[in-house]
Amino acid sequence: MPLPNIEDARKLNDEELVDEILATKRQLFNLRFQQATRRLEKPHEFKHTRHRLAQLLTVERERQLKANNSASTGKLDTTVTETPSVTQEEE
Repeated sequence: MPLPNIEDARKLNDEELVDEILATKRQLFNLRFQQATRRLEKPHEFKHTRHRLAQLLTVERERQLKANNSASTGKLDTTVTETPSVTQEEE
């Protein structure tokens, strides 16, 4: 079973991404529970699940940074374009 591809995570919308993160965290919890009770049959699934969770969190963080960057860029543009008005008395 190959590791999941990050492009699959990038195709998800924001709601699906959050749902997928929660589902992956639940799956990781269940794997830990199976390991503790000695019923884990496929130990390689730990690696795949952690890898998938890292991909999902990376995509979520990329989107947060992009949103913050576009918001801060918009604020910088408005402050740069504003010029103080000069009256004749100041000249």
